[in-house]
Amino acid sequence: MADTQNGFASAPSTQPETSFSANRTQAAPSFSVRPRQNHLSPRATSPSAPTIPHDLFPGETRSLSGIALRAFLLGMNAALGYTLTLVLLYYDSRLWRPAFFVGTLCTFHFLEFWTTARYNTPAATTSSFLLTNGARYRQAHTFAFIESLLTSYFLPHWQSRVNPPLVIALGVALILVGQVVRSLAMVQAGTNFNHHVQSRKNEGHVLVTEGLYAIFRHPSYFGFFWWGLGTQVALGNTVSFVGYTGVLWYFFQHRIINEEIYLVAFFGKDYEAYRARTRVWIPFIR
Repeated sequence: MADTQNGFASAPSTQPETSFSANRTQAAPSFSVRPRQNHLSPRATSPSAPTIPHDLFPGETRSLSGIALRAFLLGMNAALGYTLTLVLLYYDSRLWRPAFFVGTLCTFHFLEFWTTARYNTPAATTSSFLLTNGARYRQAHTFAFIESLLTSYFLPHWQSRVNPPLVIALGVALILVGQVVRSLAMVQAGTNFNHHVQSRKNEGHVLVTEGLYAIFRHPSYFGFFWWGLGTQVALGNTVSFVGYTGVLWYFFQHRIINEEIYLVAFFGKDYEAYRARTRVWIPFIR
């Protein structure tokens, strides 16, 4: 049938109109603007696309970009710290100590997240790196770094007397033992491990009494306590060693008392029996 324009009949044309988009042939591909706009929006998805959890986006608790950035920076600084340690040792410079401290710290914080992500996946968030572990935590490490830097640069002879190779070896051994015990404790506890004291029993929470937990009542606390002291022994930080010892002992004593109140409420006589046959292995904490 002939179509009409302005009230007059017109003969059908054998050539398609190209001057108006409405008259284009159906052979030309057409695109919808809406799907493209949806694609450009990180939180918008098409009806057929799977829903992406909100907490995976930037700025959220499980931000993928935030996790990647933290892991990258920790890895780079760990590599830089250990490389500088070897180079400075080669040139017999006492400044290897602050570089070693940076590498050790970065390794610890990376393993905190990796172990959680691998063996306690539901609990893995950006905070699992423990980089936001409180102002006092950051102040303690900052003071220790400054002490190692100043004594290495201004008092190298005094530091060599109070921190001979045998003492350095003892410090490194404490670091390794503490790190291995803490990470292995997190592995063996699995989803029963949490960086925060829990006041309510979660579904599926069981009392772990095997592996390291058959020997240590709180192996992750044991690991962190001796890891922290080991760093200061290896660095030769006299002031920070005394400070770390007092602060860590006080912190874990009160944390264990508080946590075990809830554990007795969760597991009753089973936990009381477990507590009676195990030790914490931190001095003067039963």
